[in-house]
Amino acid sequence: MFELWFAIVCAMLAAYVVLDGYDFGAGIVHLFVARNNEERRQVLAAIGPYWDGNEVWLLAAGGALFVAFPRVLSAGISGFYFAIFLVLWCLILRGIAIEFRSHLADPLWRAAWDFLFALASMLLALFFGTALGNLVRGVPLNDAGWFSLPLFTTFSPSGVVGILDWYTIGAGLMGVVALGAHGAAFLTWRTDGEVQRRARLGAKHLFRAAVGLWLILFFETHRLNDVLSVLGQRPLGWLGVALALGGIAAVHHGLERGKDLTAFLGTSAFLAGTLVATAACLFPVMLKSIDNPALSITAYTGGGDEAGLRLALRWLGIGLPLAIGYFVMNFRLHRGKAVAARDGEGY
Repeated sequence: MFELWFAIVCAMLAAYVVLDGYDFGAGIVHLFVARNNEERRQVLAAIGPYWDGNEVWLLAAGGALFVAFPRVLSAGISGFYFAIFLVLWCLILRGIAIEFRSHLADPLWRAAWDFLFALASMLLALFFGTALGNLVRGVPLNDAGWFSLPLFTTFSPSGVVGILDWYTIGAGLMGVVALGAHGAAFLTWRTDGEVQRRARLGAKHLFRAAVGLWLILFFETHRLNDVLSVLGQRPLGWLGVALALGGIAAVHHGLERGKDLTAFLGTSAFLAGTLVATAACLFPVMLKSIDNPALSITAYTGGGDEAGLRLALRWLGIGLPLAIGYFVMNFRLHRGKAVAARDGEGY
């Protein structure tokens, strides 16, 4: 039961990264791909029907953690308290920027909100990438299962660590570049004209950089955690690596041949495969102790009551098909190229 809920939580987090990731990526690149008000409204029209619905997967993952792994959730919220508030403020700022930019037909007003939209999107990608780096590196759990982290110490991923060090910053940078490529691939698929041309160019350059950072981070992770030894014993880990490699090939093929949906599905596979491989290598550890592995909180030591998990699984069987059905319906209703709304309408 605990193994199943570990997989459910990881799947929800992967869905959030893939789905809200293209929203973040569109925000990261939109100042480059869209040069005037009409083009920027086209970018917002492309993500407008989806961005708020995609955020539901983050809430769903938090709810699954609350039900299945309450000890992990409580320790994580306590230890990453400051970082979580930064994420919440950026999510709020990003939503406000999308909604407010067209309230006044003033160039300075719109430019300010466009800049804040790009900044909040980039910071969110950076924060989530850094958070993943912290989970892989480990945190200083004490005997009671709690931890606290300063923002930074010596910038070394060993000894007395902080939220930021060279390893976690590298993970955050990869998050920014990979989600930027993901968003650019989405805009290539959903827009046309100059926005599409610039988005395709941005996707090519950003994805090459993302693959380079991915390889560097893989070997740096191996230095910290001996990933190759663990990966050799985890078939799901190899499946994740194969999915990521398949995504790389799909992006290259799609961008070179003008198959825009293929390229977008490729960036989605690359992100999902990376997360699957990471989760497979970490299992059953959910909060790794950097000082003493015996103090790590695992899926077995951080889980709730099994009877409650069985009951929650029944409710999941009702809620998950509804969420997936909404996602499919939303994409079908808004299929085709995005068209910027007229001034005074939409975003």
